[in-house]
Amino acid sequence: MLLDDERCTAAMKAVLLAGGLGTRMREETEFRPKPMVEIGGKPVLWHLMKSFATQGVTEFVICVGYKGEQIKEYFLNYAAHNNDFTITLGKSSEIIFHDDHLESDWKVTVADTGANTLTGGRVERIQRYVQDERFIVTYGDGLADIDVSALVGFHEAQGRKATITTVRPLSRFGLVDVNRDSAVTRFREKPQMDDWVSAGFFVFEPSIFDYLLDSDDVMLEHEPLARLAAEGQLAAYRHDGFWQPMDTYRESVLLNEMWDGGNAPWKVWP
Repeated sequence: MLLDDERCTAAMKAVLLAGGLGTRMREETEFRPKPMVEIGGKPVLWHLMKSFATQGVTEFVICVGYKGEQIKEYFLNYAAHNNDFTITLGKSSEIIFHDDHLESDWKVTVADTGANTLTGGRVERIQRYVQDERFIVTYGDGLADIDVSALVGFHEAQGRKATITTVRPLSRFGLVDVNRDSAVTRFREKPQMDDWVSAGFFVFEPSIFDYLLDSDDVMLEHEPLARLAAEGQLAAYRHDGFWQPMDTYRESVLLNEMWDGGNAPWKVWP
């Protein structure tokens, strides 16, 4: 039986953008797609999906591109990756998997959306998998403690075609306050910024595809969302909690340190 806060998300699909080149993480992405870089022994993509599933979203469409065959192989052989098994070698190999993994109810569609397609085109190419339903889109390499039900509820209340999640990130640099006499008055170590930035985690109505026609060379957050904003059809959900993208090798190290130290705010599952 679904809990009340799961009912509005249970039928929704989450579309995960996992096809980019990850050029700023060349240390890792030379060998594998960025969403397959591991945190605590599991791909960052798995962490994102686990967070969604814990909140009632268990249907996923993964848009792959660069080294997408690794993501395909991971899910095709998910049981072997995550369970003990016994195999009898021979002409007709028999495999017995021991116990069930905890993701047995996930429904995963892996869609090849092209090696060089930009994010707008990736979403356009998976229209047939979401059909005429509201759906969520996010990047396959960023983690947050987003309350998915609250996000979807906000979107419903706004009555617009799209909602974008915004956050106030920490400054990349420490700040120095200086008075009129050029005297330093204080240091501020990477304070939270006043401005809001996009964290991804979009909610889209099916009409979003009207804004994505012939969009292979278009970034989702450029022309399509700019047009929606100009028409008053884009809402902004403000998330005050944790959000951390994994754009660089340094950020992958940070996320692993948080996981290993037992301080992983995105871990909303038991």
